[in-house]
Amino acid sequence: MTTTIERPWTELEVPSGLLIPEIENDLTRRGFLIGGAAALLLAGCGKQDGNGDEASGGKRAIEHKFGSTEVPENPERVVAVGYNEADFVLALGVMPVGVRDFIGPFEEDARPWAQEEFDGAEPKLVGGEEVNFEAVAALEPDLILGIYSFMDQDGYDLLSRIAPTVAQPAEYEDGGTPWQEQTRITGRALGREERADKLVADVEARFAEARGQHPEFEGRTAAVTFATEGEFFLLTPEDLRTRLFTSLGFELPDKTGPISRERIDLLDQDVLVFVGTDREALEADELLQSLDAVREGRVIYFGDFSTDFAGALGYSSPLSLPFALDLTVPRLAAAVEGAEG
Repeated sequence: MTTTIERPWTELEVPSGLLIPEIENDLTRRGFLIGGAAALLLAGCGKQDGNGDEASGGKRAIEHKFGSTEVPENPERVVAVGYNEADFVLALGVMPVGVRDFIGPFEEDARPWAQEEFDGAEPKLVGGEEVNFEAVAALEPDLILGIYSFMDQDGYDLLSRIAPTVAQPAEYEDGGTPWQEQTRITGRALGREERADKLVADVEARFAEARGQHPEFEGRTAAVTFATEGEFFLLTPEDLRTRLFTSLGFELPDKTGPISRERIDLLDQDVLVFVGTDREALEADELLQSLDAVREGRVIYFGDFSTDFAGALGYSSPLSLPFALDLTVPRLAAAVEGAEG
């Protein structure tokens, strides 16, 4: 873990000699993920991609929410301050020198879909719930990526004084950038656009294959939800975790967001999917067990936020999505079969 800055500070001298003015650190995930899921990993640096090819591309400008950033020709010391950012950098053959700590119970260092890319490297952590600006500056990065960081203007201004910083694109709400777009932006920032395009095509082909094998998914409704203290939350279309299901052809309920126990009927869709929730507690909930979807076996329990599935869904990266598909598709097929029966 890192030591985060939990108060305003006047002036802080960092190893590079940069003086950072007084400011609150507001780089938090806010309420978007409600309960946790996202993440980080890895350290090191790299100039070659996973195929041994040199990264290429001259200086280029990348547009984002806070303007335009000119990135260096071949960035070598990349710091990933977004919660899922490390996976995207790794997928493009670069080992980041700094990453953001996962703030939930999932053991991200052991995540199975990234072990080959990890290759025994140990990350330098640059924060968790908040970004530790001192730790970022100490790594002397030449590029900072924060597409899924929920950074605000103040945070961007601070980070961009340390190194060229790429924030989330303006056309999506914070935390809502589709994985395809995040992959392409990351590829452009790293000078690996062709590899990023191929990566997107390969993962989309996996989704297309699954849809082709299971045409029964098309148009079915899936309630993707978790429970906390007896209340339920239906994940929204903007949440990265619902996009695996919509990419397979499922539709989300018209109503999403917090669901009171009085409206538990809103969970009674063709398929009911629980992520990030202990199964034992759900099976003890008599009101939930009264739903048709539960009684007819159209419910899937994926366990709490410590599971590999929850982690894979939280990352929603080109590395984790194929892993999540392998876990999800057979169980969705069985649930839909129950709906058809």
